Amino acid sequence: MATRVGIEVSIAAAEAVKQANTDVIAAYPITPQTHIVEHLSELVNNGELDAEFVPVESEHSAMSVCSGSSAAGARTFTCTSSQGLALMSEIVYAVSSLRLPMLMILANRSLNSPLSIWNDHSDVMSIRDCGWIQVFVENGQEVYDHVFIGYRVAEDRNVLTPFIINLDGFVLTHVIEPIEMLDQEMVDRYLPPYQPLYRLHPNQPVSIGCFGPPVLFTETKRAQDEAFNSTMPHILKGWQEFGDLTGRYYHPVETYKTEEAKVIVVTQGSLGETASIAIDTLRGEGEPVGLVSIRLWRPFPFEEFREAVKGAELVVVMDRAISYGGPGGPLAGEIRAALYSQEVHPRVVNFIIGLGGRDVAPDDFVQMVQQAKARPGEWYEIYGVRE
Repeated sequence: MATRVGIEVSIAAAEAVKQANTDVIAAYPITPQTHIVEHLSELVNNGELDAEFVPVESEHSAMSVCSGSSAAGARTFTCTSSQGLALMSEIVYAVSSLRLPMLMILANRSLNSPLSIWNDHSDVMSIRDCGWIQVFVENGQEVYDHVFIGYRVAEDRNVLTPFIINLDGFVLTHVIEPIEMLDQEMVDRYLPPYQPLYRLHPNQPVSIGCFGPPVLFTETKRAQDEAFNSTMPHILKGWQEFGDLTGRYYHPVETYKTEEAKVIVVTQGSLGETASIAIDTLRGEGEPVGLVSIRLWRPFPFEEFREAVKGAELVVVMDRAISYGGPGGPLAGEIRAALYSQEVHPRVVNFIIGLGGRDVAPDDFVQMVQQAKARPGEWYEIYGVRE
């Protein structure tokens, strides 16, 4: 059974963490993720969630606590944004190297300077290659669902890899949406109690994360890379089984009106729903335009993306971060890499949009598509700069 309620997305995320029977939560409050951890602290304090809530002095300490609790065999959760992620990034890389299957919600927010509390994707792109499974969600329902999916995939004994849910700060975290919340019996059917394959215990002391000399380091990283690349079928299985239970199926690449489309718009995160309005407008005017949303960021779904844009002549990539000195935005660079192996591939144009929370309306997407069609070659542009 499921109940449809109007609820703030951050509160729904916290309720999902409770329903997942999380054992340990360690977090430091930072806008715009604060409502998630505040509500979790209330749930623990009120006895609604039997978990250890560890208030720490910094995000670096939060991830350090999480690494210890996960290594000891506890189902573990944390949450952060922006500069908080930057501070904890040292331990973010350690956690994935140690194959610790925890869950983190990243409420995406700009990295300074100048200081901004608003949304873009510069924070997550700073740890693009950290070795965590990473997904982007478009709405509150997807946030709620992916708490269970994230734990299910991360804790799979064939995966044992930490999992990040990227949701747009304020755009999602602070809005009230209708969300279908599962009853506990459904959650328990999908997400059984965590049975760790390995755990630290004082009666059986071992060392982990030790010094790796040059003679071993490369082989260690190769093993990590191979293990990470092998997670894809288990991610797909996690989505499939969740869909079989709830009727909500997720995919590495989500498509909208891509049939016979000659122009494909590519997005990540909540702006995909805004872009879909522009697609409807353009289709209504007879323009063969479609939308592709990249849900799975790491591991990147190369084959699924190539299939989604097959037959297109122009791909218009929307980035919400800048790759300074690079090809424009990090998503566009990934798209070009995905298409490079094809003898004939569509032209790729890149717009960098929505930095620091600047609004991007459906009409803006229409204008960008028209501009991309009119100008030849491959290029990037920071859209909407005031002169």
